[in-house]
Amino acid sequence: MQIRRSRLFFLPAALLLLSACSIPQPYQPPSRPASVPGSAGQPPQNGAAGSNVPGGNVPPAQGTELPPAPAPRTREYTLGPASKALVAQAQSQQASGDYATAAASLERALRIEPNNPLLWLELSKLRQVENNYVQAESLARKALSKAGGDAKVQAAACHAVADALKARGRNQEAREAEVRAETLRP
Repeated sequence: MQIRRSRLFFLPAALLLLSACSIPQPYQPPSRPASVPGSAGQPPQNGAAGSNVPGGNVPPAQGTELPPAPAPRTREYTLGPASKALVAQAQSQQASGDYATAAASLERALRIEPNNPLLWLELSKLRQVENNYVQAESLARKALSKAGGDAKVQAAACHAVADALKARGRNQEAREAEVRAETLRP
């Protein structure tokens, strides 16, 4: 019976000891050196550098200047390996006069990379060859909308729009598209 009571006493005492170890200590901020304005012994200066007053200008510490802002990055679109193979296949099919199969190959590539403007341009060129100028213009405009950041692709899309417009006799709009293409050329 004596052993049993000591176990009953030992278990709660051990739990109490362990729980006391896991109690987090309250946060103690580091002490500030006396040479910093606004610390003990020195009154803060209104709006002065290093003060605790809102709106005070605090210069960066020596050697911690911020790096210059990076230049805006331009994007260069490329085709992935599968899309590249499908475009090559479509070009050979187009060269042999099989436009329907070439279109199917390009549409398959578009299912792989739907946001790649190069694929939309390829399909636009195919529609131009098929004399489907309305769709060629529409696809070229789609390529233009997806080509953000790549001036070379934007210029190619503007040229494709201009070609489709010329083929439809809309020469003034075609000239405007050509001018835009020239301003985009890198």
